[in-house]
Amino acid sequence: MTAPDHEHHDPRAEPAHRVGELSVRDRALLALERRSHAGPGAKERAIREELGISPVRYYQLLNALIDDERALREDPVTVNRLRRVRDAKRGRR
Repeated sequence: MTAPDHEHHDPRAEPAHRVGELSVRDRALLALERRSHAGPGAKERAIREELGISPVRYYQLLNALIDDERALREDPVTVNRLRRVRDAKRGRR
């Protein structure tokens, strides 16, 4: 008999189940990015409450995700918008 697993299991951190498919967490990142957020701090609060990660980690994951072709296939409008915003910021530096 095995001992019970006492670690918190978060399905948002699970890997994709099939090759070429985004993880639950990756889909959640894109979904949060599609929404508009009213008021200062609303997006950061949503990141912490819904995804359980810090805003810094969120942006690290999101930045890597928008370079993933699977994300582009999943949500081309959001990914292309984020790529344009990132490229514009890089161009100003």
